[in-house]
Amino acid sequence: MPRSVLIVDDHEGFRLAARALLEAGGFVVVGDAATAAEAVAAVDRLRPDVVLLDIQLPGLDGFAVAARLSGPAEIVFVSSRDAATYGPRLKNARFLPKHELSGAALRDLLG
Repeated sequence: MPRSVLIVDDHEGFRLAARALLEAGGFVVVGDAATAAEAVAAVDRLRPDVVLLDIQLPGLDGFAVAARLSGPAEIVFVSSRDAATYGPRLKNARFLPKHELSGAALRDLLG
């Protein structure tokens, strides 16, 4: 059964592109969110297997959003910046640069 994904990013263009890439790669995109509050509500409502979470959200950053999420969803942080930018905050976290996002890349990262 394909994994379900919630896409969280404040840029609509990225959300649309990510949806197309992930659906083409065999994932089921169950929704998207543009803000921290929308993300928390969507995770509670939709119960996705995976949350693709932009680190650079306005207001609360992706790390703060991840700390507020409930449930067993796997968090994968994404950013247009390099992983080194976030240093130890990414320790033991899953991360994909936005320019490397694809269904295959996400599947490889999740195992």
